[in-house]
Amino acid sequence: GAFEAACAPWSLARAAEIAGVRADQLASFAELYARSNPAVIRCGWGPERNRNGGGAVAAILALPAIAGKFGVRGGGYTMSNSRAFGVDTAGAIAADDPEVRTINMNQLGRALAPATAPPIAVLYVYGSNPLATLPDQNLVRAGLAREDLFTVVHEQVLTDTARYADVVLPATTFLEHDELRASYGAIVMTHSRAVVAPVGESRPNYQVFAELCERVGLARADDPCTPDDLRTAVLAGSGLAHHEAALDETGIASLPGGGIQMVDILPATADGKIHLCPEALLRETEGALHQFRADPATAAYPLALISPATAKQISSMFGQLDRRPTALLVHPDDAAPRQLVDGDRVRVFNELGEVVCRVRVTDEVRPGVAALPKGLWSHHTENGATANALCPDSLADLGGGATFNDARVQVERLGAHTL
Repeated sequence: GAFEAACAPWSLARAAEIAGVRADQLASFAELYARSNPAVIRCGWGPERNRNGGGAVAAILALPAIAGKFGVRGGGYTMSNSRAFGVDTAGAIAADDPEVRTINMNQLGRALAPATAPPIAVLYVYGSNPLATLPDQNLVRAGLAREDLFTVVHEQVLTDTARYADVVLPATTFLEHDELRASYGAIVMTHSRAVVAPVGESRPNYQVFAELCERVGLARADDPCTPDDLRTAVLAGSGLAHHEAALDETGIASLPGGGIQMVDILPATADGKIHLCPEALLRETEGALHQFRADPATAAYPLALISPATAKQISSMFGQLDRRPTALLVHPDDAAPRQLVDGDRVRVFNELGEVVCRVRVTDEVRPGVAALPKGLWSHHTENGATANALCPDSLADLGGGATFNDARVQVERLGAHTL
């Protein structure tokens, strides 16, 4: 079939060469996975953040089907359980959906350009720090700097994005408001209550949005307004009203266990079967679901720049707490031909921009790879730019995903060696 044909060109040797692992290690993994029962694959978010991201995740998802890992407890595939409860927030919204444009935030810089027709005149930011987290940082910065863009940022701290706001609205933290949350990993829902009163004039999202609706004439008499009313409406609209007692008593609601994938938990396909080459994905990729697109590295920009998470932050959250400068990590094999030593000031650059920082030479990264943590703020580098200034805003092959891991750069020393 189509999937078998897509797999045919991929020998162990070719896969190992492109992946940068030894062929014998790849063979050992395949053997171990094939022989292990039960075996489960938990896919993270990193594999999708490149030009081949959608096809890569689809291929990973195919492994347990091909290897026969479904149908037993503890076997199969998982990624996130946040949708396990099937929460539908539409029950808390009395009004019909408004007619709006949908803009992919991974290309916010493009969308904020004056040439956008019609141009975006108002930007409301909440729960996000786009200047620190989105690709093509310089383009995002240029958009935020537009004099004719009215920007409102609802935030807990003065982020890099908030510094471009016309109005900053203080936001509550999780300690100051009630929250109904579906879990990221476990199959539970939690309702946490506020433990302190809101500080100053800070308000939660729902209160700000509710008051905005009133001010502009969109509020309706039957809109749920209090946290408890919102919870009741959401649970009722999701067929989960029977969990209210547990949430009131313990703050936790759990789904009954016992489900086994491909026994009593089936794919949401028309026939309840796994499709290795789904028609919808083939249409979206114009038939190129499993067609590999080569590494974008060039002679001018040969190093892959990655932005791994740091234990000091959650994405860009808490970036205000650490004011120390961050160093670029490079492997000794890449440092030597560039005459770099620990502590040197360097310029990391490509056609999108540049970052000026110090360098740390280490074997923590592989040859051909440089690393700067994700979520950095402007105070973490000398020129205020971070890794996202070097990340393209091109999209992955499926789902409009970001391609942070496709950043390719060059590194050069600035001035004399640091003593």
